[in-house]
Formats: sequence, structure tokens, C-alpha cells
Amino acid sequence: MYVIRRVWTVQPRQARQAASIVAEMGKAYEEADQRSPVQVYFNGGTLPGEKDRVYMEWTAEVIDSPYRGGNVFPERTGKLGAKLRELTTGSWIEFYELLTEDKALPVD
Repeated sequence: MYVIRRVWTVQPRQARQAASIVAEMGKAYEEADQRSPVQVYFNGGTLPGEKDRVYMEWTAEVIDSPYRGGNVFPERTGKLGAKLRELTTGSWIEFYELLTEDKALPVD
């Protein structure tokens, strides 16, 4: 099992708007059965840490290429992605292996 996190840097004072768009994108992927439930979180500058960031996080059994044969992008994500690009200055994706009970090592 993996945790996948997509991160966007956004223009100043646009984190909440961008997070709202990202949440809609997440819903579209969930409705298309292409993602587990997503969590979206952001920091618009009122909290410690990196400001003007938006995060979308979900879990997956396998890491699949979005360009795999037969994969169809949900229609809504194209328009939402265009809106999001107007508010962002960059993005990246992070992958983590989730420690599940069957993977955990014994601790003395």
C-alpha cells in the first residue's frame, strides 16, 4: 500500500481557492473509481510551515501510470486543471510506502 501526495505551490492568497479546485478534482477521480478517498489540505500563510501550498493525498495498492493503456481521465478534470494552472506556480508528486501491520518488523 502506498500514500501518494500531490503538492502545488500557489500564488499568494490563492491557497484556499486552489484547494477548492483540487478537492473537486479529487471527487471526480473518486467518482470514476480511479482513486481512494482523497484528503485536501492547504496553508495560505496563517499557519507555521510552508505557505501558499496545497496538498492532495490518497492511498493506492499499486502505483499506476496515468498514461497506462485504457485509462480514461475524468472529463471534469481537464477544465478544473486549467483553472488550477492559473493559480499555481509549480507542482510535484510524492510517493511513500505505507507501513501496514504485515510490513511492520517486531520491536523488542
